[in-house]
Amino acid sequence: MSNRPITEDDLHAYVDQLLEPERRGEVAAYLDAHSDVARRVAGFSDQRALLRNALAPIAHEPLPPELNLSRIIEGRRRRLSPWRAVAAVLLIGIGGIGGWIARGAMPVSSNGLATNGLATNGLAALEQEAADSFKVYAPDRIRPVEVRASEGAQLERWLSNRLKQPIKVPDLTTSGYRLMGGRLIATSHGPAAMFMYDDDRGDRLVVLARPMHVELNAPMKPQSRSDVAGYSWADGGMGYSLVGLPATESLRPIANEVRKQAQTI
Repeated sequence: MSNRPITEDDLHAYVDQLLEPERRGEVAAYLDAHSDVARRVAGFSDQRALLRNALAPIAHEPLPPELNLSRIIEGRRRRLSPWRAVAAVLLIGIGGIGGWIARGAMPVSSNGLATNGLATNGLAALEQEAADSFKVYAPDRIRPVEVRASEGAQLERWLSNRLKQPIKVPDLTTSGYRLMGGRLIATSHGPAAMFMYDDDRGDRLVVLARPMHVELNAPMKPQSRSDVAGYSWADGGMGYSLVGLPATESLRPIANEVRKQAQTI
């Protein structure tokens, strides 16, 4: 067994059956020891099977006659000069095939496949990514973080380089929480920085930060997903989400502190 931590990439590769046998065994052992993560991965597998079953009939349908390239070329050639015919064929082919593919698009859930046929990439996606990261890493008593708090300066440099944005590790000691460390998280919207904290009771918090593609500036709003609560917002193209188990309202002053410190970068 290697000492490499189990990451989100490993979990998704496990579902897609893309792992080497040795690594697949390590992930399977990790799931056996973490029932909450195993349930989430089982949900990924169910979604994958549903998608494959739903799209299978369309994938095997023949291409409609009107999209036959030779027929399009012949029809256009009668009316257009050669260079215009080529341009028209390209435009019609791309548009028609895109529409044909879109016919099979399905609404996807907040776990990655979304509700209106378009991938969610705003605060809603960030909230889900933070909640998933908390559920995966906060219960881990062996390796919850990749870089320890004692290497805070190195952690800041590393994450800033990977996100191509200056990242500052929030100091939450005045709120009663100590930095445990952090790690790089892979999301469908690019890399994200995760910081983990705990208090004297052993309660843990996670702060997730990543560049935003939409909602570049968004006011702070509460979030609640099953038993995970927190706040999310975006400032100057960076999104932040603070999540934990305490009641949502008790996390507001901590989220305000994170936001205040991030604005000083």
